[in-house]
Amino acid sequence: MQKSILITGCSSGIGLCAAKMLQARGYRVFATARKSQDVTSLREQGLESEVLDLNDSNSIQSALQEILLKTGGRLDALFNNAGYTQAGAIDDLSRDMLRAQLETNVLGPMELTNAVLAIMREQGYGRIIQNSSILGIISMPFRGAYNMSKFALEGWSNTLRQELRGTAIYVSTIVQVLW
Repeated sequence: MQKSILITGCSSGIGLCAAKMLQARGYRVFATARKSQDVTSLREQGLESEVLDLNDSNSIQSALQEILLKTGGRLDALFNNAGYTQAGAIDDLSRDMLRAQLETNVLGPMELTNAVLAIMREQGYGRIIQNSSILGIISMPFRGAYNMSKFALEGWSNTLRQELRGTAIYVSTIVQVLW
């Protein structure tokens, strides 16, 4: 049976490349993006695609339900790739800017993962892949909000990995190096 994967943040970059590569290797890829015009573009490129905005709980649930309808309720893997960098000196970043960074890079992926975990627990297996950064391990000036979000993602992923020990649900973290 063809394995299925949901990938967030596929409008460009790593998400788009991963979607195309996995599809070429025989996976059933659900390439998601936040903007409807990006979803249209992904579909034109031959990918199955849904709108999924990690800052919107309704969007998360709607996209996941649509994907599950197409897979008969199964999902083999989730690749939490979507995110962005909020640059600026720490003392120039407002609370709203920090909150927005955490919503997209941490809280949205957590909500989506928790929903997917329920499916994976029921089916008895799965893989969760987190796209992190070297800035989740070391920090860099003028990237305080992004550093904070990736440190949080790393800590949450490590905890999730420990809590899932002994199950057939595996958590992997990809660390991007900037240089």
